[in-house]
Amino acid sequence: MQAANEGAGSEHSFAVNIRLPFEEKANPVVEGNPRQINYKYFFNRKVAFLKEADAVALFPGGFGTLDEAMETLTLVQTGKRNPLPLVLVDDPDCSYWVHLIKLMEEELLARGYICRSDFALFERVCSVDEAVEKIKHFYRRYHSMRYVHGRLVIRLTSQLGSHDILELKDRFHDIITPEGSIEPSAALEAEMDDADIIHLPRLLVDFNRKDFGRLRNLIDAINDF
Repeated sequence: MQAANEGAGSEHSFAVNIRLPFEEKANPVVEGNPRQINYKYFFNRKVAFLKEADAVALFPGGFGTLDEAMETLTLVQTGKRNPLPLVLVDDPDCSYWVHLIKLMEEELLARGYICRSDFALFERVCSVDEAVEKIKHFYRRYHSMRYVHGRLVIRLTSQLGSHDILELKDRFHDIITPEGSIEPSAALEAEMDDADIIHLPRLLVDFNRKDFGRLRNLIDAINDF
């Protein structure tokens, strides 16, 4: 958290701290800042920072780190939080997150508790530079998303070509509702309150709202064009 505050600077930061009888205290960047929020419970704190986060980078740590990793994965996997980059930044030996991913593969996936596509919800890297590139790529063309009358509206920073959209329809037909489609659009009437992004091109996706790992694959494909 301190590293993020240092990068943004105290004037552009807010901090979500947790009250504990040991260990935790405000970092020097935000100490005394009116935007420093102290929470009694972990779940309140996680809701706050995940609501405002555009990306989550997790470094090796203790139970709290694993708790935040699982909380983020659960919310994104179930669609309770819109997709975002979840980057697991490994230690110098590139071994910390390997063991957790191995557990997921050998126990959770093998027992059918999760799907193979759920592994698209996070990315493991071995350097900070690689983490930065992963986050930048996520927002290369994708901007944001929302649902309007049950349809998924994906906002883009630049328009896709007709051939690209046809390719998306073919590659991701498995997550499109029966008789549904993927089609280009301008801002919908329900979005008129978002004045700063009205100009952005959209994709309307009849998403089945079941496989959010595949939705992440769709976002990656949009960014790859």
